[in-house]
Amino acid sequence: MNVPHLISLADLSAGQITELLDCAQRLRPHALSGSSERGVLQGKSVCTLFFEPSTRTRSSFQLAAMRLGADILGFDASHSSGSKGETAVDTMRNLEAMGVDAFVVRTSIDGQLRDLIDAAHDSTRFINAGDGRSNHPTQGLLDMLTIRQHKGRDFSQLKITLVGDILHSRVARSDLHALKTLGCGEIRVCGPQALLPDDATLDGCLRIADFDEAIADTDVVMMLRLQRERMQEGLVSSLQQYHEQYGLDSRRLALAKPDAIVMHPGPMNRGVEITDEVADGPQSVIMAQVSNGVAVRMAVLKTIFGA
Repeated sequence: MNVPHLISLADLSAGQITELLDCAQRLRPHALSGSSERGVLQGKSVCTLFFEPSTRTRSSFQLAAMRLGADILGFDASHSSGSKGETAVDTMRNLEAMGVDAFVVRTSIDGQLRDLIDAAHDSTRFINAGDGRSNHPTQGLLDMLTIRQHKGRDFSQLKITLVGDILHSRVARSDLHALKTLGCGEIRVCGPQALLPDDATLDGCLRIADFDEAIADTDVVMMLRLQRERMQEGLVSSLQQYHEQYGLDSRRLALAKPDAIVMHPGPMNRGVEITDEVADGPQSVIMAQVSNGVAVRMAVLKTIFGA
């Protein structure tokens, strides 16, 4: 694969996505134990350039780079010259001048990665770790890997339901890109009308207003966080009412297929979009998603460096 940057899963073919998933599956034992892959990126420098807070994505990228033997530079926007007025492009250029080979970027601004790529040297690599409401491609990949591990490689036989705040979710957009590209049999979306995008994001999806109907006989339930930090007031009347209409509890989960899996990209608002008994229950694969994140990000780092 000749993929110097990973910005959006919309840029990848089904074959390329499958190749990344296959690579991640092979790397999973090394991701969890950190053994024989440590020489792959020796001498390369990777900077986690995060302008927004993160737990899972930033930590797993750092672990992935360490597992491959790269040097890691962590960037904390709250303690940077950005607070003095320095632009993101100038920040990147200064770090690039210190010898950074690749940037893993999280930003609240849609499309900002394109500006950074345009300002960088041709040899510098970029990975999107979440930009605004647009894309979160490595989360989309780890979600597809988790589904594949539990439901097999043939997505055409699956019914998958995404529930909640799709409007503000970059994870949902990347998941939908991947599911459509991989030929998912039926993609259902459910949530308050005010939290469903009105662009082409939901093309090809089945919109179902009632959660009980949306979850019936489904293979995979993907719960999405209610992103209150990105919302305008009034989009949700109350958290209690939201939970009553769109929260996943054991009663609703019983409407899905008996072997249905429950997913959530995190962080979870327990008691809002999901209850403890479901999040920590036997059908939850949420921790498997987290574990797969390191392997997927190792695969992406190897790919962009042509390793």
